[in-house]
Amino acid sequence: MTTTLHLTAGTRAEALDCGNEFTTGSELFRWPVITTEMRANVLAVLDAGTMSGTDVTRKFERAYADWIGVPFALGHNTGTAALAGAMVGAGLGPGDELIAPTATFWASCTQALALGAKVVFADIDPETLCIDPADIERRITPRTRAIMAVHHLGYPADMDRINAIARKHKIKVIEDVSHAQGSRYKGRPAGALADVAAMSLMSAKSFAIGEAGILLTSDRAIYERVILWGHAERHGELTDPALIARSGIPNGGWKCRMHQLSSAVGLAELPLYPAQIAEIDRAMNYFYDRLEGVPGIRAHRPPQGSGSTMGGWYCPHALYRPEELGGLSVTTFCKALNAEGVAIATPGLTDLLHRHPLFAEYPANSGPYPAAETIQGRTMYIPWFKRFRPETIDRYVAAYRKVAEHYRELLALDAGDDPQLGRWMLSPQKK
Repeated sequence: MTTTLHLTAGTRAEALDCGNEFTTGSELFRWPVITTEMRANVLAVLDAGTMSGTDVTRKFERAYADWIGVPFALGHNTGTAALAGAMVGAGLGPGDELIAPTATFWASCTQALALGAKVVFADIDPETLCIDPADIERRITPRTRAIMAVHHLGYPADMDRINAIARKHKIKVIEDVSHAQGSRYKGRPAGALADVAAMSLMSAKSFAIGEAGILLTSDRAIYERVILWGHAERHGELTDPALIARSGIPNGGWKCRMHQLSSAVGLAELPLYPAQIAEIDRAMNYFYDRLEGVPGIRAHRPPQGSGSTMGGWYCPHALYRPEELGGLSVTTFCKALNAEGVAIATPGLTDLLHRHPLFAEYPANSGPYPAAETIQGRTMYIPWFKRFRPETIDRYVAAYRKVAEHYRELLALDAGDDPQLGRWMLSPQKK
């Protein structure tokens, strides 16, 4: 690696690896890992003609629930559907309000509109990038039915404070675990920390089994309400007489059953996953440890010794501190990284949902959101290492160090951040 920045020289280095997380050629980034057992499980479902059955899905549900340590799991065809089911299970309906972080993917909350409810957005903690418990309490009204606690980018939300607020106001808490399969909060597994949890298991997630989702709960009443709403083929499981009286057709008018090609993959993936995320954790922590003390860059991860972990580190972002680099914008910092061969270095985070016309018209979403409103210029997407390969990771570390050390050369080129920095999709998409 030369000592001159490629961006200031008008040149571009070769990519540091043969691909990135959105290509299949790179061993360092390739995901998901498809095994012989997965292929065999899928073929068995196809040969049996049970793609729309539930026998394999029920086995997967039981295995997943046992892994998390809850009695009930219900497979869904998408994470979006699973989260909608969680809202139904929590009692969300017409005239109610759901409190959610403004910095999250739209599927954490938009389904509430289809249930006749409104979404009220809360600010985020600028260090964890999760919902700020202090701002939640300011936004509770008599119409508030539930809080959506998103474990954003795998970082566990502050569940002790969130649950305490919910108990005080007699409202439900829903965990969105889409980014956090395998994460732990003070030693406890994400997915077992609230009244109900739901998540996506689609093929870009760390637990990737196809287009699928799953709901988890320890509350039989919640479980049965979700079955009534979107799982007509399982109405025979209902025990509540009031729900049985309404059974026969899905009360939500939706069919949410998980496709059994996905649950077949999930059965094979689950035994492998703890070791897989342990290696991801080792690689990502190594990357951050090697950048310790580099100005402008802060690790987005729980404190060491807290008992909290990042699971599979879905879509990892670093915290950026422009004030330590003469005010250099994160956009120019990322352009310099791109020129040094870091293919995936993108400024900002998901756009803020309270700004979207779908939500902006609701008076409760007029703000203020002081942390969220500045977060785009203070975060950046970083490589998502799936393998612990220190020699290769060190090449990435060297690129980040080089750009930070030579930031003064970039100041003259810096046009600042785009005021519209942010994107509705969390990560760059496959072409």
